Amino acid sequence: MTQVAAWNNLDTQAVAISRALAMDAVQKVGNGHPGTAMALAPVAYTLFQRIMKHDPAKPNWLGRDRFVLSAGHSSLTLYIQLYLSGYGLELEDLKSFRTAKSLTPGHPEFGHTTGVEITTGPLGSGISSAVGMAMAARFEKGLLDPKSETKLFDHNIWAIASDGDLQEGMSAEASSIAGTQQLGNLKVIYDDNRISIEGDTHVSFTEDVSARYEAYGWKVIEVAAKSDGDVDRDALEKALLAAEAETKVPTLIRLKTVIAWPAPKLRNTAKSHGSALGAEEIAATKVELGLDPNESFIAPADVIAHARKVLERGAAASAEWEIAFASWEKANPEKAQLLHRLVKRELPANWESAIPVFEAGKDIATRAASGKVINAIAKVLPEFWGGSADLAESNNTTIEGGRSFLPSSSAMKDADPYGRIIHFGIREHAMGAILNGIALHGLTRPFGGTFLVFSDYMRGSVRLAALMDIPSIFVWTHDSIGLGEDGPTHQPVEHVASLRLIPNFNLIRPADANEVAIAWREVIRRGKPAGFALSRQNLPVVDRSKCGSVEGVAKGAYVICASDGKPDVILIATGSEVSIAIKAAELLAAENIKAQVVSAPSLSWYAEQDSSYKESVLPASVRARVSVEAGVGSGWREFVGDAGEIISLEHFGASASAGELFKEYGFTPENIVAAAKRSIANTK
Repeated sequence: MTQVAAWNNLDTQAVAISRALAMDAVQKVGNGHPGTAMALAPVAYTLFQRIMKHDPAKPNWLGRDRFVLSAGHSSLTLYIQLYLSGYGLELEDLKSFRTAKSLTPGHPEFGHTTGVEITTGPLGSGISSAVGMAMAARFEKGLLDPKSETKLFDHNIWAIASDGDLQEGMSAEASSIAGTQQLGNLKVIYDDNRISIEGDTHVSFTEDVSARYEAYGWKVIEVAAKSDGDVDRDALEKALLAAEAETKVPTLIRLKTVIAWPAPKLRNTAKSHGSALGAEEIAATKVELGLDPNESFIAPADVIAHARKVLERGAAASAEWEIAFASWEKANPEKAQLLHRLVKRELPANWESAIPVFEAGKDIATRAASGKVINAIAKVLPEFWGGSADLAESNNTTIEGGRSFLPSSSAMKDADPYGRIIHFGIREHAMGAILNGIALHGLTRPFGGTFLVFSDYMRGSVRLAALMDIPSIFVWTHDSIGLGEDGPTHQPVEHVASLRLIPNFNLIRPADANEVAIAWREVIRRGKPAGFALSRQNLPVVDRSKCGSVEGVAKGAYVICASDGKPDVILIATGSEVSIAIKAAELLAAENIKAQVVSAPSLSWYAEQDSSYKESVLPASVRARVSVEAGVGSGWREFVGDAGEIISLEHFGASASAGELFKEYGFTPENIVAAAKRSIANTK
């Protein structure tokens, strides 16, 4: 950022009106979180005005620092600075805080409000995704400037985290990774106000946070409050500058604050955390701030004009960056071409030709097929990278020759600060949030793997990926009782149905290796949040000369085996059960019963198709239908109708071989045949 003048009275007034605006916005709507926004006003103002590298007129400037408000409940902390800095929010937007269709919803929403880098609110998620952003910045540096010949691609990730953020387990997982990765571009300000909804946090949170973060390998800077309880702004700025200068390890600034400062009665109380302060307390607080107690939404023109000088500084910084970028671009034409493609979110011409085709008649687990496709994609997309939660060999998520993403100081084998293999450790929840942070950073395509049953640990992050509509890719293997002897603790039963319930999330359960290949192609092409449910056990590769084209995968469901003429019954299956349904169709044919087999790897993709296509797959005139899926049957009644039969698993599995379990629980051709006959009878 261009040099900022010394702090003056207009800056002090800007902080005062920031506090007043936080009170007024909550009071007007009648609900919200004023206390933290009041306490953090000098912190956020100092960051946006004096520390962070950003240009409000170019909110997507590649060279900008990123800001993450992990304490998303205090959204006014961010909105007020976006207003003061000239990001496009105006006073009317603050007046419409938390109301329908406003640009200032209760929690910051990515893609909704200019200047909001990430959706936050679920505590722990923001700081964890900030770790992902910091990792992405380093990986992108390796793509564009591996010899560090320029500072163009060096920037910081700033985050504000609350007591609640640091209590959530996922933040501990992510912070541990950040220390291992020595993410010197990550700077977290911990708002240590010792207040939550239930009061003093010491009822549940008494550890030495500074010592914990030092143990993680972070630099910790402690900043005490002033004697009156206000933020010691001068000490804070020195700490921020020290954090900015630290490039070898992540930094935690432990900042002591008093929530709702300087409210005379409600400062340092739980009530100020999540409730309006009331007219009387707001008036008294404005007196403390030197403001007119009878005026609401105070915004003096001279103060606003002063704050918006950050537009000039930002424009100067981005213009200087653009000049240096033009020189880099000229000197590095190939890397510049790559960067332009990544910024436009385009894919290389004919990249799909790298995706393998698997030979019919072979048996291959879909997790193994996925591993081969991952490596094929990696050869043509340098922006494609990822790993797993300590299950790479099982999930088949290793990029061959990709080297381990680890700092240059690491003594581990194959360590490379720009490596393509991420070792998340046994930290599924943090992995999900980190993937989201990488995806949000903008240029690369991340994936992460674990067993499907452990998707429960990361569901919050999966939901946020869907909510933000970002291209995070989740690779879940061991997708059913077919994993066998590990038993019910590891056998997902309800997970496929549960993940399908998340709006805007695409779950794909491929039937064979070639379905895996097309599914991966579609996931990359679409650039939407998606998850794979893949088998541990080997599955036959379907002979496409006898069955429908695998291209049908792109439409979510398709006729994989057509009947000779109008079918008597339709068998709908996913994943490993498709091959069983095909065998059942053969048995039915031997009894002169015509069965059409439908493979339905992605019900969400199928839902996108027009009615004529859906009719071709599931003709309304054929009411006899059977769904087959080795999990709970929730959701399938919509497809099989009132005459249909659902072959499902409505209880937990057991520790036994896959073959034994499939037979025991009715996932056999013979049981499908019996169900088909019952369904046909139901239509008469």
